[in-house]
Amino acid sequence: MPLLRDAELSSAFDHGSRAYDRLVAANPGYHAHLRRSARRLRLRAGGAGLRLLDLGCGTGASTAALLAAAPHAEIVAVDASAGMLERAAAKRWPPSVSFVHAPVEDLAATAATSGRFDAAFAAYLFRNVADPDGTLATVRDLLVPGGRLAVHEYALAGGAAERAVWAMVCKGIVLPAGRLVGDAALYRHLYDSVVGFDTPAVFGRRMRQAGFTDVRVLPLPGWQTGITHTFVGRSPGAAGEAFAAGAADAADAAGDAFAADGPADDTAGAGR
Repeated sequence: MPLLRDAELSSAFDHGSRAYDRLVAANPGYHAHLRRSARRLRLRAGGAGLRLLDLGCGTGASTAALLAAAPHAEIVAVDASAGMLERAAAKRWPPSVSFVHAPVEDLAATAATSGRFDAAFAAYLFRNVADPDGTLATVRDLLVPGGRLAVHEYALAGGAAERAVWAMVCKGIVLPAGRLVGDAALYRHLYDSVVGFDTPAVFGRRMRQAGFTDVRVLPLPGWQTGITHTFVGRSPGAAGEAFAAGAADAADAAGDAFAADGPADDTAGAGR
């Protein structure tokens, strides 16, 4: 079946928002991996003085991960689904966190997201947009010179093993759960969109072609190794002092991302 896009996808997420948090709650590694990817932005001083953008925030799981990595930053979280956003905004947040209902494609013309951001976090977003290259360009232009983007996304490594694991998890757990809660089309979209999306190398190349520099592709642990990745890059221009560097970055660059970011969590679940 064709992938859901734009208003059709937002409507499916509106409906799916009712059961979304319950499904995610059964998979604690989902949150651990989001926190790991958010930490890979390497924000200094808990994000003090920084303005951050959370793209495709859903019911707020990625927002919570970004807040954990940068508790002193201003965070603007956006999503195209009113239903998902309503559930996110209803949770308890500090005054520094705000929510905006808008598709990412419209952010440049949205008053609440005017101005530049020091960094952006996009979890499970790029599979779900019709024009990932255009979306990368939009995000690039919303960042300050040298601002960082961290993308947390399903991107199958390309081997038969990763595709087999993804098919087994989805056909055995995710798709039946989606049917059970009345969201079969949404979770079929999840399965198909991952199968049809970029490999890690291809998405990393997209980021470079969009003008991002210092692009790195980092693994995640557990059964999602080779299935979900963190992509980190900088917008063009000189980086300021907002970002930490040193041994942790060097470890990630060398491929030792698990040691750099903390203990591995082998439990994970599918979402978005």
